[in-house]
Amino acid sequence: MKLPIKRPSRDVYSWDPFDEIRRMQEHMEQMLRTFPALENRYVSETLSPLTDVAEEDNRVIVTTDLPGTDRENVELSLRDNFLVISAAKGKEEETEKEGYLRKERSFMRYYREIPLPEGVTEEGATAQLKNGVLTVTLPKTKPVTGRRIQIE
Repeated sequence: MKLPIKRPSRDVYSWDPFDEIRRMQEHMEQMLRTFPALENRYVSETLSPLTDVAEEDNRVIVTTDLPGTDRENVELSLRDNFLVISAAKGKEEETEKEGYLRKERSFMRYYREIPLPEGVTEEGATAQLKNGVLTVTLPKTKPVTGRRIQIE
């Protein structure tokens, strides 16, 4: 009587733990691509701050959270109908206690390009940074309305 010989599975010998890590990384990247807001906000070293854009009859109001940022470290520009917000903040802390010195530094950058509707101009624009909230008000020019042409 011959018993069947059970051979070990080749999967055990060919299993690569790094292959599992690569597959997990691909899965996480796929998830971030599914939710682009997460990718922009958490993957890069530069944070993309949360922003609200409100359009009224004669102006556009952009509100952005920039916590802990000083007015001197914020740059605003209007390029190709995009409002570009660039900001940085840094902090250095030093503590000396019982014979040892502790030094900590942190640095953070914010960058965001906000598409604006047609007809927005930088002339007469105002910006205010109060309690970590940046509010930019941009006036809109009067839209050019065409006249109707009658067919004879």
